[in-house]
Amino acid sequence: MKKTVHSGVAACKKYSRRDNQAYIYLLPWLAGFLFLQLYPFCSSLYYSFADYQITAKPVWCGFNNYRNLFTKDTEFWNSLWVTIKFTLYTVPGKLALALGIAVFLNRDLKGINLIRTLYYIPSLFGGSVAVAILWKLLFMDRGVVNAFLNTIHIGPIQFWGDPGYALKTICALEIWQFGSSMVMLLAALKNVPRDLYEAAEIDGAGRIRKFVNITFPQITPIIFFNLIMQTIQAMQNFTSAFVITNGGPMKSTYVLGMKLYKEGFTYFRMGSASAISWVIFTIIIVFTLTLFKSSSAWVFYGDED
Repeated sequence: MKKTVHSGVAACKKYSRRDNQAYIYLLPWLAGFLFLQLYPFCSSLYYSFADYQITAKPVWCGFNNYRNLFTKDTEFWNSLWVTIKFTLYTVPGKLALALGIAVFLNRDLKGINLIRTLYYIPSLFGGSVAVAILWKLLFMDRGVVNAFLNTIHIGPIQFWGDPGYALKTICALEIWQFGSSMVMLLAALKNVPRDLYEAAEIDGAGRIRKFVNITFPQITPIIFFNLIMQTIQAMQNFTSAFVITNGGPMKSTYVLGMKLYKEGFTYFRMGSASAISWVIFTIIIVFTLTLFKSSSAWVFYGDED
């Protein structure tokens, strides 16, 4: 009996030591989460209700920051509209291109692995300042794109000087970096059961019908995931608009990320900047919840009856 008790106590001490070691290993992540994520998250919520000029202590002002944004700041509404247009251009465009390329690459061809790698490379530089600068140089008045257009007697086009082209050209940069979505969609395509295609072929279904009735429903979970993640990324866009056009011309590329940056780090109105960040957060939350609510109508999971 004593041996059993002693062995039980020893086992408890052994597991206790293991638990303590686990907490030690988790400590760097916990510290990073608390001080680099949770604390800034809660602080920005408080600052959004305060008059905070960075150099002075924040003073509680209630909903004044939000009231000024929605009723007095016309620049905010322009930025919101630009961000919505940017999202509507890039998210469907990136997903459509990624799906098209994934369907093309979902075949057994000589050197297909190399081709897949080449298509994925642009996504390795996503959000890079260097890529944004390169894109700016490509579409300058005397850039490579206009040089090519001149050879076919088109242009030159003022991609960065014309408000009608500037935002769309920046959207093209974001759409071009479709590799991560393409890889996930390609994996989803490879997991579609082959027997479904064989049964459809027996019934005389063509390629389009097989894609609409079999392929697309089977990959809707991955499309759903990418739709949410790409929307979050688009709503937070900053780098390309800031580096390439600095919000111009005529504020046509002045996204909410740039508005937030200007308010916080140019005018030092950190309270207003925090309010903008929470507006972006609220829009993302509403969109995400709406998508989850509608997912039962169009997202197919294989384990469903």
